[in-house]
This record gives sequence, structure tokens and C-alpha cells, in this order.
Amino acid sequence: MCTVGGPMDVEYEERVKGKDYKCRECGTRFKGLGKKPMCPSCQSEEIDPA
Repeated sequence: MCTVGGPMDVEYEERVKGKDYKCRECGTRFKGLGKKPMCPSCQSEEIDPA
């Protein structure tokens, strides 16, 4: 998606529903999207559904 000018007019929290995950490396809980989500804290792919 391409935009010209200001930021996109999309409310992330309302429109995109991520799945809950927990990182096996650092224990961070987060919402992830896609087929191979990564931990936002340590960038590990070693995660489990929460």
C-alpha cells in the first residue's frame, strides 16, 4: 500500500487481530502476525502460542 503525504488512516488495534505468543528465550508475551512471527524484544523465532 502506498500513501502520499501523511500517515495511513488505519487503527491498528481495531482492525488487525494478532495471535498471542510467548517467547521461549526471554519470556516476553506479545501479539504476532504472519506465518513466522518473531519476538519484538529479542528477535527470537523460538515462540509458543500463549
